[in-house]
Amino acid sequence: MNSPERIYALIDINNCYVSCERVFNPSLNHRPVIVLSNNDGCAVARSNEAKALGIKMGVPLFQVQDIVRQHQVVVLSSNYALYAEMSNRFHSILAGYVAPHEQEIYSIDECFLDLTSYAQHFDLTRYAREMKQRIWDWIGLPVSIGIGRSKTEAKLANHLAKKWPGFAGVCNVLELDYLDQETLYAGIEVGEVWGVGRKLVKKLNQMGIHSVLDLAMQDAHRMGSLFSVLMQRTVMELQGISCIEIEHAPPPKKQIVASRSFGEKITELEDLNEAICKYIQDGVKRLRADGSLCGTLIVFVQSNPFDKDVPYYGKSISLDLSDPTDSVTELARLALQLLAKVFKPGIKYKKCGVMLSDLIDKDSYIPELFADHQKIQTNENLMKAYEHIQNRFGKTKISVGPCYFPGRKWVGKRASASRDYFSWEGMLKVN
Repeated sequence: MNSPERIYALIDINNCYVSCERVFNPSLNHRPVIVLSNNDGCAVARSNEAKALGIKMGVPLFQVQDIVRQHQVVVLSSNYALYAEMSNRFHSILAGYVAPHEQEIYSIDECFLDLTSYAQHFDLTRYAREMKQRIWDWIGLPVSIGIGRSKTEAKLANHLAKKWPGFAGVCNVLELDYLDQETLYAGIEVGEVWGVGRKLVKKLNQMGIHSVLDLAMQDAHRMGSLFSVLMQRTVMELQGISCIEIEHAPPPKKQIVASRSFGEKITELEDLNEAICKYIQDGVKRLRADGSLCGTLIVFVQSNPFDKDVPYYGKSISLDLSDPTDSVTELARLALQLLAKVFKPGIKYKKCGVMLSDLIDKDSYIPELFADHQKIQTNENLMKAYEHIQNRFGKTKISVGPCYFPGRKWVGKRASASRDYFSWEGMLKVN
């Protein structure tokens, strides 16, 4: 457990996807904007103007069509290439303020920094405002920053920085008067605490714990005995005792899932084959980035569970691999064999996907005595060539199967996607 005298900052991009879109399309500023999930299904990002209209996170688009039409809400499809590039730049800027071991990339739009060693030399509030201004000046993204004695407290401070205009985007809990802090905590629902989900909220409410202040005033050891060690840590962190360290590297994945809903109903095995090959390639890219090998391959198919006119069909099948692998051709070959076994003619499929499970570290794996070492090396050489071509010329230049050809029926809808501003085709042109 860390010393209580730790200081952390959480930097979070405000309305990340919408803010990224506004950088390259200023006409979206001050207008209600929502960004949709895969296949243009649900709202996954909303501007403040859209939130003020009552559009909730995760609401299906068809349920808010009246609001969209009445208030001329701009509706955009997700542009993940744009968001990933802006995220990389966001995290790179923050890396210039701390040592590598003091930064934790928590998500695409959130980053923890350990500022403990900087407190003696800097005014941390001013230091945070400098970060905030530099991110705005360099990449045009608005951020909120919370500073606290624990990661949980920093995340809560970030919430205050967003909700209370008086903080101007930076809330340093260490500078708050205790009475002011209690007043602010009393006004925040306990569900806003990091790690407290809906089920826990119900149980806590039954105990008379409704606000953050209520939870922070509890005995940590008693809460641990009633719930779990995680709840004990949460209470301690709210009391300013740091229990969760900065993670210098993300924990290894237990499994990798690659799947998407289709843009239209699919009935032919040939179309499903193309989709499965695409998802295998997506999964293998993440598998190799993590330096892992796949020990079990799972393929699944699903019809539309919400279609009341036809019976639901969902099927999955798994295969334990005798030789764990990260070969895209080998995994694609096996996935197509599994798909043929679960495919049922006459079904209108809405979704399919693959799961790469039982992952093991590639560097520590020792092949069996009678494994085909030449085949393993050949697959590795092929993967390096495959990745080199994709990195240099783009992932659509080489693939397993025709999955990157245009006009595939199974590709999800992206009717309102902005262009990739970081590609040659999508770069802004100045007249």
